[in-house]
Amino acid sequence: MADAASIQTELTKIRSAGSDAVQSVEENPVMGTPWITVKPRSIVSVLKILRDDRALDYKLLTDLTCLDRPEREKRFGVVYILYSVTHNKRLFLRVWVGEGEAVPTVSAVFPSANWAEREVYDLFGVIFEGHPDLRRIELPDEWEGHPLRKDYPLIGRRPVILYNDVKDIL
Repeated sequence: MADAASIQTELTKIRSAGSDAVQSVEENPVMGTPWITVKPRSIVSVLKILRDDRALDYKLLTDLTCLDRPEREKRFGVVYILYSVTHNKRLFLRVWVGEGEAVPTVSAVFPSANWAEREVYDLFGVIFEGHPDLRRIELPDEWEGHPLRKDYPLIGRRPVILYNDVKDIL
């Protein structure tokens, strides 16, 4: 089982770059995996360190997702899950942002983040500053609201129209 000591190399490298990026390190008792919480303005530089340092070698962004905790002042946790194939090691990073606050895009560091950031924007409403094409990816452009927020009405705000009878899709 992983613990905070298992990511000391990562923390040392991040902190040695002269960065005050790390806000906290906490162990997830359910998964047994430490989470590093980073300041939003530092996420790009932290990901570059983790990707480019050969001792770390986190070359794969396996997932970028979001969670909503409306009881918190900074309610949205944007989660970055990295993987080092070389070391067979997974790393969880998180940034917390409030309503209307932007997170810098990481699509220049990990191109796979492009669509994942669009999905988080579409379903949660988190804005990614500097994103090359930040627009809805799953819902129609005219859709109101963000359905994965905890305060989104359970029955939705409008009827969902299925296009099962459309013959000219292909």
